Amino acid sequence: MSSETTHSSSLSPAAAQLLERARSEWRQRQFEAAERSVQQVLSLAPGNPDALRMLGVMAQHRGDQARAVDCFRRVLPVWPHDSDLHVGLGIALHERGEIEEAMTHLRRGCELDPASASAWFNLGEALWRRARTDEAIAALQRTLELAPAHLPSRLSLAKAQASQGQIDAAVTGFREVLRRDPGNAEAWFGLSNLNTVRFDATDTTHLRQALARGGQTPRHRELLGFSLAKALEDQGDYTQAFDLFRQANASRRQRVQWNATGERQRVEAIQRIYAHDTPAPLDPALGREVIFIVSVPRSGSTLVEQILASHPEVEGANEIKDLSQVIDAETHRRHSAFPLWTPHASAADWQRLGKEYLARTAPWRKAKPRFTDKSLVNWYLVGAALAMLPSARVVVVRRDPLETCLACFRQLFTEQSSFTCDLDEMADYCIDFIRLTRFWLERYPDRVFDLEYETLTAEPEPTTRRLLDFCGLPFDPACLEFHKTSRAVLSSPSAAQVRQPMRRDTARSARYGDRLDGLRQRLRDAGVLKD
Repeated sequence: MSSETTHSSSLSPAAAQLLERARSEWRQRQFEAAERSVQQVLSLAPGNPDALRMLGVMAQHRGDQARAVDCFRRVLPVWPHDSDLHVGLGIALHERGEIEEAMTHLRRGCELDPASASAWFNLGEALWRRARTDEAIAALQRTLELAPAHLPSRLSLAKAQASQGQIDAAVTGFREVLRRDPGNAEAWFGLSNLNTVRFDATDTTHLRQALARGGQTPRHRELLGFSLAKALEDQGDYTQAFDLFRQANASRRQRVQWNATGERQRVEAIQRIYAHDTPAPLDPALGREVIFIVSVPRSGSTLVEQILASHPEVEGANEIKDLSQVIDAETHRRHSAFPLWTPHASAADWQRLGKEYLARTAPWRKAKPRFTDKSLVNWYLVGAALAMLPSARVVVVRRDPLETCLACFRQLFTEQSSFTCDLDEMADYCIDFIRLTRFWLERYPDRVFDLEYETLTAEPEPTTRRLLDFCGLPFDPACLEFHKTSRAVLSSPSAAQVRQPMRRDTARSARYGDRLDGLRQRLRDAGVLKD
């Protein structure tokens, strides 16, 4: 990052020498040594803006966004017109969930240095993550006007275009990245993740070559492995495809944490605690604006959200985190794990949390009175959500568990979905989901709706009518033509699929034959798989 003025000249010779040493260590990627040197500078010259700024950059590099924010805020009065400083602060604030202030600083960075490709790129990334896709696309296109060789912008632009339903443009973007960098793992995965592009024999050859080169990070090898597996599926080679999915997932499993026993115990604790009534709500009408969608990944939740978001009264908010963040903050405040503190919450506590959630989600109700929240952790939190928001509605979306587990195993998710790396662990997760959502359906029959994906695809109109009626929404024909609705869909695997009419041919398990026999038996033993 540049600065308008250097304050190194005001340092003692010893401190100035340490600061220069820190810069040298940073350039040589000796990050821990550089941070120690900066700390020594600050011990000699507390508040020195050059050192504080560098400490903020270092904190941001290792993911300590809170410290980065503190450092950048302290030096911003010294360099109020420094574009890079505003961008760095904007990134840190965005990562901490302080979105509006983050966007202000990111936009300010672009205003101060309109020729900065980095400033436009970071603004575009933040806009896309907030589903402000039209603005994101414009910012990313501006980045490429300034820096045509900026491949991260090309990748982000293609992803944003895909989320907006501009599939041809997204394919062109990913292919252009591959033209410039034939082994680019992110671009190959971007193409495969559209789930509408069929790889041909030439693509398969290029993917094999990219994977054989070596030298990639584990993450990039996994991206290439998943992409090649899907290419092999397109060529009809399911045996080798399964082996590649298994290898890539095994690699990923070494880097992520998952405790199936702990998850089972948490589900059992939730059932045990919510078998007892929560206090009668102070305002039974609170939360009518909210439609929660709960599901396991790859079960049809994005399709259901697209159907609801096609209604003129409903905004689709994608996978927002506000519910879990409200619960996590209360958990921290009470110094007790969730759900153990919930029996001690009063009606006033639940109302306070409900109002906090509604305040946080108010931007989703600017254009339409109601909105969907389909965070993938919502299924744990249904009891808490209905205590907070007694008039909210919950839609449980479930798909054949064998197909669900296979679909998740075939999909490379973020680090948060670590249960998908192993078919046995995926089965346990799916079993827990079915058990807990059955409990919610029995416990709150008037507020929780059971929607089976296979029924929706086989009988779209009557199922959609029942869904809308449950949500208290009048029928609207647009919900049956959901594929024509223009909105950002941030779930990459589903973004292209929901732009197409309803499909019934999504089952894949038969193609893998006896490779799934162990999974079938595990699901049968748990009583969740129909024979």
